[in-house]
Amino acid sequence: MPLETSAEHPAPLRQVSQLVEGYVGRLGAIWVEGQVTEVNRRSGVCFLTLRDLLATVSISVTCRSAVLDASPAPITEGSRVVVHAKPTFYLPTGRLSLEAREIRPVGEGELLARLERRKQLLAAEGLFDPALKKRLPVLPRGIGLITSEGSAAERDVLENARERWPGVRFVVRHAVMQGSSSAQAVIDALGRLGSDASVDVIVIARGGGSIEDLLPFSDEALIRAVYACPTPVVSAIGHEPDSPILDLVADFRASTPTDAAKRVVPDVREELLRVAAMRDRALQAVRARIEHELHGLAQLRSRPVLARPQSVVDAEAVIVSDARRRAQSSLRHRLDREGDTVGHHLARVRSLSPLATLERGYAVAQRADGSVITTLDQVPEEFGVRLADGSVEVKKLSTKEIPHA
Repeated sequence: MPLETSAEHPAPLRQVSQLVEGYVGRLGAIWVEGQVTEVNRRSGVCFLTLRDLLATVSISVTCRSAVLDASPAPITEGSRVVVHAKPTFYLPTGRLSLEAREIRPVGEGELLARLERRKQLLAAEGLFDPALKKRLPVLPRGIGLITSEGSAAERDVLENARERWPGVRFVVRHAVMQGSSSAQAVIDALGRLGSDASVDVIVIARGGGSIEDLLPFSDEALIRAVYACPTPVVSAIGHEPDSPILDLVADFRASTPTDAAKRVVPDVREELLRVAAMRDRALQAVRARIEHELHGLAQLRSRPVLARPQSVVDAEAVIVSDARRRAQSSLRHRLDREGDTVGHHLARVRSLSPLATLERGYAVAQRADGSVITTLDQVPEEFGVRLADGSVEVKKLSTKEIPHA
């Protein structure tokens, strides 16, 4: 029955501990798998620390010395074992432990089979999908290196990379690369390098070893950390035959630490040769293009229109000159014809002009306002007479009506 508790009615700690003790006590003996990280013998009793193979979980194990001695192979720190034990809960300290009744070392074949099953489960989740692999930078600004301090792997990566590209910059994070704490140490270093914006690629390097030595690099937590890392990761664990699960999730797998150095930076000598070759090809291409254009220019210049370009101007000048002469001739002819027409119209206008009539001896009588006097009754006392060369002011003395013939 679950405890009914509240802030006002809490359960005593002893009651909770007793319930846990009772629950653990009802558990039967179980088989568990793990790695022995500590072994102590005291007066016929052995105290061991058992760690999970792929996680940072540990538990204390006690057994009689006879149980440990009955193992078909020596049990030492780092051994992979399966233990038949009964869980116990020590009430005074609230400590959970296992009371071992049998301890069996795990053989290499069985270990490989378990790793293969774990590999298949991770592959089913898509952690090894090639489409998710990130490309390595051509020339990284900074390279993160996770390895053990002073190791041959560290020396191989640094020396070979700097020999290939002297200006390469490394950010080295040392970590334990073997044992129960190795996986977590690598995860911590990976987290620091993955958050460093100046690091463009991360190399995890370690020398060769047995399957047990390389087991931390198949740790599930480490595999998931590499999968989630935003920076490309290169796995350089062991030698060519070694294949921890880290090789499958990494963005690139190097056969050795030396191979990793060759993969993350280019060879400056090879690059200089490529630059020189590209420069030569570019120079040849430019020269060929110039020669082609010069040949085309020579062909153009050999054409008559460009050999004597003034000939085109001369031909056009003749056309313009002819057009000009025709225009001048047409204009003179038109002016002469229009001049004759104007003379005819002028003669006609002059013949119809009142002034011409006056020049023939006629005169025009006009009142002061300029109106013409045509009848006797329109004649005022004083009026003007318009002559051909002027006008005369006259006074009416008398009038005489002349009948029409």
